[in-house]
Amino acid sequence: MKYNLIVVGSGPGGYVAAIRASQLGLKTAIIERESLGGICLNWGCIPTKALIKSAEVFNYLGHAKDYGITVKEASADLAAVVKRSRDVAEGMSKGVQFLMKKNKIDVINGTGKLARGKKVEVTDDKGAVTTYEADNIIVATGARAKALPNIPIDGEKVIDYRKAMVPQKQPKSLVVIGAGAIGCEFAYFYHAMGTKVTVIEFLEQGLVPREDPEVSKELKRQFTRSGIDVMANTAVEKVDISGKQINVIAKDRKTGNVTEIQCDLVLSAAGVTSNIENIGLETLGIKTEKDKVVVNQWYETNVAGVYAIGDITEGPALAHVASAEAIICVEKIAGHHPQPLDYGNIPSCTYCQPEVASVGMTEEQAKAAGFELKIGKFPFSASGKAKAAGHPEGFVKLIVDAKYGEILGAHMIGHGVTDMIAEIVLARRLEATGMDLVKTVHPHPTMSEAVMEAAAAAYGEVIHL
Repeated sequence: MKYNLIVVGSGPGGYVAAIRASQLGLKTAIIERESLGGICLNWGCIPTKALIKSAEVFNYLGHAKDYGITVKEASADLAAVVKRSRDVAEGMSKGVQFLMKKNKIDVINGTGKLARGKKVEVTDDKGAVTTYEADNIIVATGARAKALPNIPIDGEKVIDYRKAMVPQKQPKSLVVIGAGAIGCEFAYFYHAMGTKVTVIEFLEQGLVPREDPEVSKELKRQFTRSGIDVMANTAVEKVDISGKQINVIAKDRKTGNVTEIQCDLVLSAAGVTSNIENIGLETLGIKTEKDKVVVNQWYETNVAGVYAIGDITEGPALAHVASAEAIICVEKIAGHHPQPLDYGNIPSCTYCQPEVASVGMTEEQAKAAGFELKIGKFPFSASGKAKAAGHPEGFVKLIVDAKYGEILGAHMIGHGVTDMIAEIVLARRLEATGMDLVKTVHPHPTMSEAVMEAAAAAYGEVIHL
């Protein structure tokens, strides 16, 4: 029952930590109370992308004539769409099971709780408690949907993202509260499947409010054009679920005007909150601030040998961040000398259509930091590949330091841009300049040419615009 490392939680932070630890020769165990892969693989990143792909295919069929193809009227089988999503998630979870066996990692099923003396008490589904001991412990318990005080999530009329992934029937109308990545992705999915969707966002910028304002504006234009109603700078005053239909009362924060929206279903997508309750942090005296565990750059808490990674620590609540933190944390435990994670170079992606991807500073942030800027922007309407694919919407925007050519930020909206942003992340890591992007030969025709063209636009050398 003694290990070099015990990991509590098997999401993209936890299972990656366990695998890297095994690779480095540490005897490792991982504790999971539900399914291996955590929220990301089972109820987040992966199954939502399966739903979105089904919606995208359905949308293509509805526009088949645009591609010179005649298709009889298509219909969506929601139950089959949901089943495909669940099958994809189950397959990925089984993949993690295989990786645990391959790397000789002990999987302990149950709910883990920290105990004194670098021990973890695990309660199984029958209530039996077993204690395990380790030289080091990593807590990676993730996050859950945030509950708002005036929005009662009853799981039937008002739901969170987990329920939104497995609808029993398609609602005729849906109000999505919150326009971040989760809200926008579900808004796109349900609308594409035939539901009337209204998105309400508290912040003035509206859709994807943490992105560059030009990206938010373009996404709103595309959502509105498709038939999704967007209400920005709007507070939800009340959600009345007493009647047959739900009544959402929303107030414009600028004008004070009140709007009442009747709908069949409400999705609360107002962010996430950390799972730090009832895991024994207080038993060991581990320091927390708000709902985050306080850690150093190697993810060690104030208690030696106890670490925390992922959504329960300060930083972006993203799967790829948790995985990166996991590797750094474990390599430090194993006596290696990893580099601290550069949180200024973390890509962000939203998988609605059009997709949104970004890294680094927005234009406003770069100006506020005192940089003199060169801004390059290239629309996909001028891209041969985008036009041929039937996706001319969106653009690539690059922000470059005028003095040294440093790539300060990149902001993209368009088809497939989530697969393009890594080029900029790598360029920034290697300290490439904007002119390096200009001189990098991109294959033609591709969507990625827009990166080269946007960089050229920043220097007044754009060819196809």
